[in-house]
Amino acid sequence: MSKSYNNFIAGEWCESESGQRFDNINPAVHSDIVGSFPRSNASDIDRAVEAAGEALRAWSLMPAPERGEIMKKAGDLMVARKEEIARIQTREMGKVLAETRGDVQEGIDTAYYAFGEARRMFGQTVPSELPNKFNLTTHLPLGIVGVITPWNFPMAIPAWKLFPALTSGNTVVFKPASDTPATGTMLVEILIEAGVPPKVINLVHGTGSEVGTLIVNHPDINAISFTGSSSVGRTINAAAGEQLKRISLELGGKNAQIVMDDADQDLALEGVLWGAFGTTGQRCTATSRLIIHDTIHDEFLEMLVNATRNLKLGNGLDETVDVGPVINESARKTIHNYVRIGKKEGAKLVLGGEFATGGVLDTGTFFQPTIFADVVPGMRIHDEEIFGPVLSVMKAGDLAEAIELLNATDYGLSSSIYTRDVNAAFTAMRDIQAGITYINGPTIGAECHMPFGGVKNTGNGHREGGEAVYDFFSEPKTIYVDYSGRLQRAQIDNR
Repeated sequence: MSKSYNNFIAGEWCESESGQRFDNINPAVHSDIVGSFPRSNASDIDRAVEAAGEALRAWSLMPAPERGEIMKKAGDLMVARKEEIARIQTREMGKVLAETRGDVQEGIDTAYYAFGEARRMFGQTVPSELPNKFNLTTHLPLGIVGVITPWNFPMAIPAWKLFPALTSGNTVVFKPASDTPATGTMLVEILIEAGVPPKVINLVHGTGSEVGTLIVNHPDINAISFTGSSSVGRTINAAAGEQLKRISLELGGKNAQIVMDDADQDLALEGVLWGAFGTTGQRCTATSRLIIHDTIHDEFLEMLVNATRNLKLGNGLDETVDVGPVINESARKTIHNYVRIGKKEGAKLVLGGEFATGGVLDTGTFFQPTIFADVVPGMRIHDEEIFGPVLSVMKAGDLAEAIELLNATDYGLSSSIYTRDVNAAFTAMRDIQAGITYINGPTIGAECHMPFGGVKNTGNGHREGGEAVYDFFSEPKTIYVDYSGRLQRAQIDNR
């Protein structure tokens, strides 16, 4: 019998007022129901927002270092429950345990980083243009924040948002993805146990189209932080922008790895295997395009195909498995349709392209790691985010052409180049149009103390991670202290 989960609203675990529920199904073993969750409605959102509003003043007036202590305790609790959380994640969304353990570790790192940042919320003190006057800035909370997160990193991405939002003194209405609600619930349990007061964080379950839309449109929510597809991001931007909410959008990617003729090919091979097929290609930073120098193209492609054939598919709870399932049947059908499109457009299918079946694979939604060659810009498999284990391979005659091909996309999240030439590396660092560039590393991977985000259709300019996310979740306030004892007029030409 599956576990029954609830919302967390106004300090209480409760059913949705809708009375409706949905099941969370293991994509590797469809008979394994991880849990049953409430399908929230507008009344639930209203209660959550009301509770967050009631808690806001007391929480925002708590000294930031004290809030940071709570975040540290949450990190300690995550350390103690790391394996438990990783296993729930793998059951929920399928990626292998080595990856879900890393997902939890990213959350732990983010908690400890928040602990430090709580003492580093620096303002500026600057000279005034007038005598006997003091100028400074400080940071204030935004208020009630709506946090809407995806399923592919069900601990790391909520942690990226919740820890800085809370540390900055905001209260939160949090909706985790409906494909991974159990991990989101565990994170809220941990925050409450760590000492986050009742009503400061409120958890509502349900779909993005229903619950997410209600959060975005609620007039008392001051800011929205969303990670997901570019199409949904545009909808959120339009709706929330109408109310002049602050909006952070971390959206899609169509990331490329360049392999130059002087590269360490074995290292580059490891990079593209991990980048393209880690998390079954279901990352916004996944390597979905590979650009190979034409003098090594055929050799490297053969190495890649042979290595990909040896990847083991299966249930991510099996420690010998390399690649888990895709998230659900709808995603698998979408990926398969892109394979058909690629073949129709003239790309050469050199590996995979079909549902993965047989034995344990028949119990879930598995898809073969897939490689296309002879891909060119303008093909849909080149231009559009597939979000699955599909890699498009191209060739370039020199560095300039490789960078031009890498930039030939509407996205600009992550990028990678493998080369031993320091001049080529620095040229790539300068000329690649992306928020992240790796030198001799794959396109995937993030560190919590560094900004994460991209350009073009990848987002709206804000960043997760590092100091930048604390800037998003706080409002700068400029303060002038005039102790001259007389009226002084700034910005007036008195000279």
